[in-house]
Order: sequence, then C-alpha cells, then structure tokens
Amino acid sequence: MTWGIKHKAMATIYKGAILPLLSYGVPIWIGAMNYEHNRKMYIRVQRLINISMAKAYRTTSSEALCMLTGMTPIIIKLEELAQRYKAKERTGNWKIELDHEVEFKNWPHPADAVTIEEVLSEEDATISAYTDGSKQDKEWDPE
Repeated sequence: MTWGIKHKAMATIYKGAILPLLSYGVPIWIGAMNYEHNRKMYIRVQRLINISMAKAYRTTSSEALCMLTGMTPIIIKLEELAQRYKAKERTGNWKIELDHEVEFKNWPHPADAVTIEEVLSEEDATISAYTDGSKQDKEWDPE
C-alpha cells in the first residue's frame, strides 16, 4: 500500500515552486546565511519536504534526508544561485549556461581526469619518501 504524493511529483513541486520562493532575491541577502538562526530556518523547511519525499522517520538527520531524496542541501543551493547570478552579472551575458546536469552514466571516470607525471631524476626532488619501507636503512628514532 502506498500513501502520499510520489517522490518525483514532490521533487517537481519543490524545485518548481518552493525553491524559487525561498531563493527569491538571494544575491542580495545571501550574507544573512552566515547566521546560524537563518540557516536553521531554511534547513527546517527543506527537512519537512525531504521527510515527506523520502517517507522517512522524523528522527532521520537532515543530511541523510538530502542523500535519500537526491536534493542538494538548501544552503549550498542558495550559495550556488548567488554565485551564478554574480557570474552572469560580471559577464553581462544573461543567456550563458554556466553549468548543466550530466547523467551519471556520462560522468568522466576519475582516473581519466588526473594525469600523473613521473620525475625521472632525483635531483629535482627535495624529499624522497618511500612508504613501503624498502629504502629504510636504520630504525627510526624520534629523538
């Protein structure tokens, strides 16, 4: 037996109605989020929505609820919206898309993002660290 609005419908309501209402004018008042009292009020609103979306117990933490529902924490989302506005204001191009969502299957593999360069000569390195103990000639003495 199921009860309540489905997760997808609740997410649409949150993203389409509640989040724009909560974030109206965010570039102006984002500094107010430095105060814990203001942060708690916004987290409380998102928490109530996340509880109903996840159909979870009230004792579930706010961070866990964000993970269960797949929603970005409200404070991070507000900071993102303020930074996006300021970036667009600097460039003067309001049609620019700064970021877009990419499906999980299209994410780049972390191993492809990092390039490792090997130093061939020891003269360039100031410290040589051997973590496997292979170059350990004597016992380590802390004094």
